[in-house]
Amino acid sequence: MTLSPPDLALPADGSLTGLQAVIFDWAGTLVDFGSLAPTQIFVEAFASFGIRVTLAQARGPMGLSKRQHIHRLLQEDAVRQQWRSAFGREPGQTDVDAIYARFMPLQIAKVGEFSAPIAGAAQVLRWLRGQGVKTGSCSGYPRAVLERLLPLAAEAGVAPDHAVAGDELPAGGRPGPYMALANVLALGAGDVRACVKVDDTCPGIEEGRNAGMWSVGISLSGNEVGYSPQEHAQARPQDVQARVQAAQAKLRASGAHYVVPSIAALPQVLQAIAVRIRAGEGPDSARST
Repeated sequence: MTLSPPDLALPADGSLTGLQAVIFDWAGTLVDFGSLAPTQIFVEAFASFGIRVTLAQARGPMGLSKRQHIHRLLQEDAVRQQWRSAFGREPGQTDVDAIYARFMPLQIAKVGEFSAPIAGAAQVLRWLRGQGVKTGSCSGYPRAVLERLLPLAAEAGVAPDHAVAGDELPAGGRPGPYMALANVLALGAGDVRACVKVDDTCPGIEEGRNAGMWSVGISLSGNEVGYSPQEHAQARPQDVQARVQAAQAKLRASGAHYVVPSIAALPQVLQAIAVRIRAGEGPDSARST
């Protein structure tokens, strides 16, 4: 369901008139098909404390900042019960800090292994620049992790105009609008209603909606489906379709105006959004399609 770069159909010049900026998530959206890097490291970080967290559990809060993510996992009944059995008390903030301290070096060391661009990402970014549309990005990754990821992605042609990390805004991260709005300020976009947020997680979709933007969900390549490239290649078509449909439902329930399988299918959606912008339609009043 993803498109290889030679098959990527890009609308003609001028088709994005009215659209000012597109702000992307990273893992599962621009790079790291299946959003594998953060999920596997959460499993490893908790395991170092003797706590078993499944990949499915680790995926649940994806899109939040990593501290928020750890806190949310510690509140799950199965995880809390393990923590009480292991340490004889309820998990608290000092435990969030301790797990985060274990998580960070693991994530910095491993993120490079999952930095491969998702098919079409470099081409779409290049096309947007050619159309005069600014490109931003934000992530639940802390700045230290992004600083490892950004140059590796840039070498492969994935280099948005700006990047905001999940730990660098005092107001907080997703689902609040702050990282998306920080991109708007940095890029000099004049109207949030002419901006689009693209994300594979529900908090990321909510972030875009809370910022007053159009929001586009990513299903197949993202966290909600969760296939590695190898798993996707070997999966039965009916199983892939079932996961994609479940992801679409969750992303739409979070407020996505559109849902596409991957960034390779984004250009036609951006063209449709630009038409709606030129017609005077805004994201708050727009129906999902």
